Amino acid sequence: MPFFDSKDVRLHYRIDGRLDDEHAPWLILCNSLGTRLDMWEPQMAALRRDFRVLRYDTRGHGDSGVPVGPYDIAQLGGDVIRLMDHVGISRAHFCGLSMGGMTGLWLGINKPERIDRLALCNTGAKIGTAEVWNARIETVNAQGMAAIVPAVLERWFTSGYRQQAEKEIEQVRQMLLQTPAAGYTANCAAVRDMDQRDGVALITAPTLVIAGTHDLATTPQDGKFIADRVAGARYVELDAAHLSNWEQADIFTRTLVEFLSEGAARG
Repeated sequence: MPFFDSKDVRLHYRIDGRLDDEHAPWLILCNSLGTRLDMWEPQMAALRRDFRVLRYDTRGHGDSGVPVGPYDIAQLGGDVIRLMDHVGISRAHFCGLSMGGMTGLWLGINKPERIDRLALCNTGAKIGTAEVWNARIETVNAQGMAAIVPAVLERWFTSGYRQQAEKEIEQVRQMLLQTPAAGYTANCAAVRDMDQRDGVALITAPTLVIAGTHDLATTPQDGKFIADRVAGARYVELDAAHLSNWEQADIFTRTLVEFLSEGAARG
């Protein structure tokens, strides 16, 4: 399990795929709030065939460190840049879901020279109100992650998927339960304070926006807001709720690979 000491945090990361091909494009995957790099397992069989894949646990998640919070979106984006420098990646494709997509927005706006193609999935440029996020932070601080997991799973997956994919739901449940409470709340603050609406139009990377028709956390309207403001962006809406890469894994993976394969990043 490789680790990288990045400024104020130790980041856990994993590299897979076509490591013997120095010309294979790099792809960085960024997890959602409350998960870890394993959230991308539904896509990995396909992505390993075509890319050198760098996954990592966002600060406060998984096996990465939990610095004292609150965090902000610039810290999350800066972690990516420092990790790229550590691995030796000059440019890469980037795919993030939910909070990972918010990190992708920051990179597309602030570090365009490092990003080739950008996939922004089930995400938004501004999500929720301070009151909503503060209430969640207070609940987790007082009662731990178990207090919010049932409601999170209801938002993340449609009722039909929850009924027929018990094994997958349990995997996600465990990721949520194992997320350090302090790391979760510090990242909640980053999402709470983030407002990238004015910067979205500055993104120049070819961009794919994936939304879920039934996503109540980051709605299709949130996705369309981004797609309408990024020149040439492609918008795809899937029959899913928030974790569309699980609920519609096959079409999500196919859509992502087709988009990324239209261009190549050289590390």
